Amino acid sequence: MNAPLKGVAPRTVYYEEMSIGQSESFRHMVSDKDISAFAAVSGDYNPVHVDKAYGEASRFGGNIAHGLYTASLFSALLGMRLPGPGAIYVEQTLKFMAPVRPGDELEVSVSIKEMIDRGRRVILDCEAKVDGALVLSGEATVLAPPKPAQ
Repeated sequence: MNAPLKGVAPRTVYYEEMSIGQSESFRHMVSDKDISAFAAVSGDYNPVHVDKAYGEASRFGGNIAHGLYTASLFSALLGMRLPGPGAIYVEQTLKFMAPVRPGDELEVSVSIKEMIDRGRRVILDCEAKVDGALVLSGEATVLAPPKPAQ
């Protein structure tokens, strides 16, 4: 699977450095290899994802990526960039609006919506778009790491 954040160094944004509206995003081209790798890891070999003939005969006219594959790219942002290493994923809501296909370029973004000092909880809006059209949205809650004592 090609690395969505290839060339982007991980960084930690500590709770004390965060602000409402702060965001992070990246682009990723979905490939057949991504879909095959996700099927192998998840065990979800639904033919709409992995069987060309089945996909072509489906209502989608071709194979589509697993919805949770697309959602997993939120995890890449949360775990590697905002907040980044040290973040703990607590909750995620998801609303799937349109299929994602091999060859689609996803723009995945997260934006801080709310900060709760108790427990350093951060609530972020999550969006995935293809050609500017929203294909997946949701809300994530993470525990952000504290700034280390100097």
